[in-house]
Amino acid sequence: MHVEHDDGVLRLTFDRPNVLNALTREVVTEMADEIEAATPDDYHAIVITGEGDAFSAGGDLEMLSEEPASPQAAYTEVTATFGRLVEAMLECPVPIVAKVNGDAVGAGLALVALSDIAYAEEDATFSCAFVRVGLIPDTGGTFMLPHIVGLRAAKKLAFTGEFFDAERAADLELVNETVPADELDERVAETVDRLSRRPTDVIGMMKQAMHENMARHWAEALDYENTLQVQARASDAHEEGVAAFLEGREPEFNE
Repeated sequence: MHVEHDDGVLRLTFDRPNVLNALTREVVTEMADEIEAATPDDYHAIVITGEGDAFSAGGDLEMLSEEPASPQAAYTEVTATFGRLVEAMLECPVPIVAKVNGDAVGAGLALVALSDIAYAEEDATFSCAFVRVGLIPDTGGTFMLPHIVGLRAAKKLAFTGEFFDAERAADLELVNETVPADELDERVAETVDRLSRRPTDVIGMMKQAMHENMARHWAEALDYENTLQVQARASDAHEEGVAAFLEGREPEFNE
């Protein structure tokens, strides 16, 4: 994986184009390391993409063919790799943008679902392909996919492993928008620039509240929301936002 730290943006690029950026344990571990270390003090966005013609074809099948010594060893392994990456992405206070430059299959599709914002080129193809190799969706697929596309649609995608195009992915809200391939970089750059002008620490609170509240009863969710709002109201970002409004200027959140 290619890692680039670029003017407040952490760029993570899967760099195995000869195997459609299939994910190894080493790649997943490195990605988790980078995302766990990312803070609003260092970055205002994380961009994930792939080298070549694919975003990611999912887990490397040669890796998956290496059987662990026992079910417990297998559980420990998947928890320490793909499971750790899911936690890192869900808990990361920096917004994650998926630039889907090509096919996103299996765990590749799950990573798109885990990202906070996603754009796909028009020719990209998607599949929740785990069933094709006798597996259930992992990398957060069994809970993020139903939350995003709805339970009935998620079941069909998972049960059949069907391939679908980027337009269908946008209709399902798996991606925010599809764009021509030659406009993908520009569209992502526009969003990253917009994020750079927003208070990253407050965005982190929003993300935390939304993720934590997905499974809560509304009353508990409201209480948690109120708790985080009190923290936000005491932040430098809120003070700057109010001052900028009263002074008739654009706020400077991340200066």
